[in-house]
Amino acid sequence: MSTGIRFRLSFMMFLEFFVWGSWFVTLGTFLGTNLNATGAQIATAFSTQSLGAIIAPFIIGLIADRFFNAEKILGFLHLVGGGLMFYMYNSTAFAGFYPFLLVYMILFMPTLALVNSVSFNQMADPEKSFSGIRVWGTIGWIIAGASISYLFHWDSSENLAQGLLRNTFLMASIGSIILGVFSFFLPATPPKADKTQKLKISEILGFDAIKLLKDKNFAAFFASSILICIPLAFYYQNANPFLAEIGVADPTGKMTIGQVSEALFLLLLPLFFKRFGFKKTLLVGMVAWVVRYLLFAYGNAESGLPLLIVGIALHGICYDFFFVSGQIYTDSKAGAKFKSAAQGLITLATYGVGMLIGFYIAGIVADMYLLEDGTHIWQSIWLIPSGIALAVVIFFLIFFKEDSKKVSNLN
Repeated sequence: MSTGIRFRLSFMMFLEFFVWGSWFVTLGTFLGTNLNATGAQIATAFSTQSLGAIIAPFIIGLIADRFFNAEKILGFLHLVGGGLMFYMYNSTAFAGFYPFLLVYMILFMPTLALVNSVSFNQMADPEKSFSGIRVWGTIGWIIAGASISYLFHWDSSENLAQGLLRNTFLMASIGSIILGVFSFFLPATPPKADKTQKLKISEILGFDAIKLLKDKNFAAFFASSILICIPLAFYYQNANPFLAEIGVADPTGKMTIGQVSEALFLLLLPLFFKRFGFKKTLLVGMVAWVVRYLLFAYGNAESGLPLLIVGIALHGICYDFFFVSGQIYTDSKAGAKFKSAAQGLITLATYGVGMLIGFYIAGIVADMYLLEDGTHIWQSIWLIPSGIALAVVIFFLIFFKEDSKKVSNLN
């Protein structure tokens, strides 16, 4: 791969996740402080990610894989997305904000697959080359969060009261438009599917891989993957509002510690996987969710701040040790015929169904522990996902037996 192509792909990844990180982390805080949204409304807003994840395979399978170059679709979706972000920036009520967010997420979620497609198309050996490109996405997310807290201070108590957090959508809008224009200068990635071949919806959604559930171990893993997304949704939806409400300084900037941790533990994952195997790796990831929420429950903005920082830093173990290792395990179990279908199925189940349920439950719980003064009983809120994660750990311990099959990707 030439230096020029490597730079373009890296900048594409940087902008992709800079745009997402510009507004997604602070969405719950924005909705609660700027639009006076209830917990149920905030849950509805976050669930647009799940709806986008469910619809995304149709956009990729029906359009990108068959008719148009991936980089051109990527450019079009981000240009439209930039316009939608600008409308969200100007919204003054949840009823006017939500429709734009819903359409935006339906258009944005397919771009996560498109940037991968554009990258893979330029790589002779993706296993060696992709991580060096993808890491720029994590850097983009970190810089977005750090800018909000340490450069612009939009999430400070004073600026929150003035409604300046809405500027995150303007920043995302500008970033999306830049990426939209830049996408048309990316390497050409033409469609590879045969337009004349009859298209199966079951293939697009990954349903052809459903026969893998006959394997008891995979079925236990599949069920655990859906269930663990319930506590995961609590983090995405409530972590930033929680930190802001209890008075933690620069909450968005501090949450970027989670992305730094994610990058570091991603490097350690292969070593851990080889030494301890899949079951122990997954268990560590799930137990980390239990511990993280206990730390959130008993931490505070003063003497308990180290507990919160450790809880945020556990994100690398929580995400990498369960979700990334789970993707690798799915790939190893699927075999050549069902590799793509299996990944599609697990993505649909987790980011689609699992997190849709999780956001709904998180919204109900947030409203249950809402006080008259607008604050929350956060200890009670965080103990619930901790308990759910513990139940998933027990379920997995009982029904998943150590798999003797080696994972080729890590050997």
